[in-house]
Amino acid sequence: MADAAHIPDEAETRERWGAFAWTEDNQRKANEVIGRYPPGRQQSASIPLLDLAQRQVGAETQTQGWLPVPVIEFVARQIGVPYMRVFEVATFYTMFNLAPVGRYHVQVCGTTPCMLRGSDDVLAACRNRGLAKGKTTPDGLFTLTEVECMGNCSSAPMVQINDDNYEDLDYDRMSAILETLANGGTPKPGTQEPGRHTVEPVGGPTTLKAMVDANHDYRGEW
Repeated sequence: MADAAHIPDEAETRERWGAFAWTEDNQRKANEVIGRYPPGRQQSASIPLLDLAQRQVGAETQTQGWLPVPVIEFVARQIGVPYMRVFEVATFYTMFNLAPVGRYHVQVCGTTPCMLRGSDDVLAACRNRGLAKGKTTPDGLFTLTEVECMGNCSSAPMVQINDDNYEDLDYDRMSAILETLANGGTPKPGTQEPGRHTVEPVGGPTTLKAMVDANHDYRGEW
């Protein structure tokens, strides 16, 4: 399942990111985030500030973004807590990347509902495109990670690519998404099942059909 990433903290990492600072726009956002919490509770801003920092790193590197150790140290200084208090947050949540990733971070759910619905075919499509779990493709375009449940069981199997979910996948649909991204396009997020919009039953509603077009009162029929 989720593979532990090597956390780089070499001299070149510190050379590149040791002087990390907010952009002017992100400084305003950081001030707003910190201002949501009363004095003494600034540690509560760890998650939104880490997310903001990861996105800034992503913008600077043209990737999905990651959190070099000096950047995590910067966030800790911003909220006045020991580095370890922020590091433990960054290592707990898989939304934070602790090592460099590609422009598109492909996170394939391998938990039971997705597995039973064909996540092996989704992973096969990734492998046939040259993706390998825990690795970034040589062109820097894709990083592949297998993760635990991301809460889209009703439209399994699914993947998350950067900020978007893609659901109701099979080998061909996953291959098409990767091809579109590789060519600079934008695949349609969400379900890939024709005619399906969210997670309603494939083929249309099977219960409460009178609610489709109006707020029907069923109480008299109970």
